[in-house]
Amino acid sequence: MSKYDIIVLGSGPGGYVTAIRASQLGFKTAIVEKENLGGVCLNWGCIPTKALLKSAQVFEYLKHADDYGLSVKEFDKDFGAVVKRSRGVADGMSKGIQFLMKKNKIDVIEGYGTLKTGKKIDVDGTEYSADHIIVATGARSRELPNLPQDGKKVIGYREAMTLPEQPKKMIVVGSGAIGVEFAYFYNSMGTDVTIVEYLPNVVPVEDEDVSKQLERSFKKIGIKVMTSAEVTTIDTSGEGVKATVKTAKGEEVLEADIILSAVGIKTNIENIGLEDVGIAVDRDKILVNDFYQTNVPGYYAIGDVTPGQALAHVASAEGILCVEKIAGMHVEPIDYGNIPGCTYASPEIASVGLTEKQAKEKGYELKIGKFPFSASGKASAAGNKDGFVKVIFDAKYGEWLGCHMIGAGVTDMIAEAVLGRKLETTGHEVLKTIHPHPTMSEAVMEAVAAAYDEVIHI
Repeated sequence: MSKYDIIVLGSGPGGYVTAIRASQLGFKTAIVEKENLGGVCLNWGCIPTKALLKSAQVFEYLKHADDYGLSVKEFDKDFGAVVKRSRGVADGMSKGIQFLMKKNKIDVIEGYGTLKTGKKIDVDGTEYSADHIIVATGARSRELPNLPQDGKKVIGYREAMTLPEQPKKMIVVGSGAIGVEFAYFYNSMGTDVTIVEYLPNVVPVEDEDVSKQLERSFKKIGIKVMTSAEVTTIDTSGEGVKATVKTAKGEEVLEADIILSAVGIKTNIENIGLEDVGIAVDRDKILVNDFYQTNVPGYYAIGDVTPGQALAHVASAEGILCVEKIAGMHVEPIDYGNIPGCTYASPEIASVGLTEKQAKEKGYELKIGKFPFSASGKASAAGNKDGFVKVIFDAKYGEWLGCHMIGAGVTDMIAEAVLGRKLETTGHEVLKTIHPHPTMSEAVMEAVAAAYDEVIHI
């Protein structure tokens, strides 16, 4: 039996980062993967979807070349080539992880791993042991009873990335990050898209102002949006698919070629031996302490399978903290109130901290500032004037409670707010920090100025 210091089960952005950090700290490390190194994020999620969205963005630029004083007489899309490029990007990233495993002398064990008692893992009949076993098995597309996925007419995110033909009509059920990103991509490619959202607002975890702006932007480009709506039944017996949608006005039947179910994720915790080992689980999540230890000594869990936010960057941070704690380093628990969230549709969305509604519910007296990109010189020059930056401060002490952005490139801007909040900066300090002009990022400073009644450009 092969013996290791640390074995990581799953090689997504939680697992492979954990393994690399463990190796850096001197642990003899192995990683178990049943499919592709990089997990869902690199192969079927974060990375290939961004490649699809980039193709959509370039196509949009071609469609609006006249707006920039350019004349492009003939252009078209090749849907198959767009998908192929996306897969190529994913394959390249996965090969990069293979290189990192070799560079860091991490053993890659291919196969299906099952936890065993006595700090062991069985991989397709071969047992391996370790002093520490870290579960990082991630999650998959969640299925609703009234919306079963058949992989052809009712699909999840995996199939949405590799459809052999572009559908003429698509219904997207759910308007979280996955739903709105695919809605934007397919609409840009020319598909007639309708979003059906159960809650009153699209991207319901975001600040209400952001949700309303995205709905306006989507309707402007031809995406139909139905909120406070529920798909009650589907009929796949015909050539396409029919969905009965219940709203406050009654029932409506929508017809499409394909339904994309984007109603959240389901953790991969079945059939990996949790019950045999006695690891505690509650409501689809493995219970862990602040350092990702389960109730059974020697077994740990990170990423989507634990109660924190199901985001790639959260999984990576959890894995690093977990192995640093094992190594005896002084580490502090992650502040889950300061995790940035990003959505890569167009316009992009990025946020951190409390929404306005949450801040009011907590009893804060607020200073709120908002700066529209329509007043930004850089946004105007780029032709991307949709959206804004909204900042929320505690009026009493100047604490930066929340930051919410919607617009071009905002996912690359949100880190300023995350860092500022980590360093406990105040509104006054942000306001007096000189931002470069003309940039999209100076909208952060302008929004803070608006909160403190010092705004210049609106």
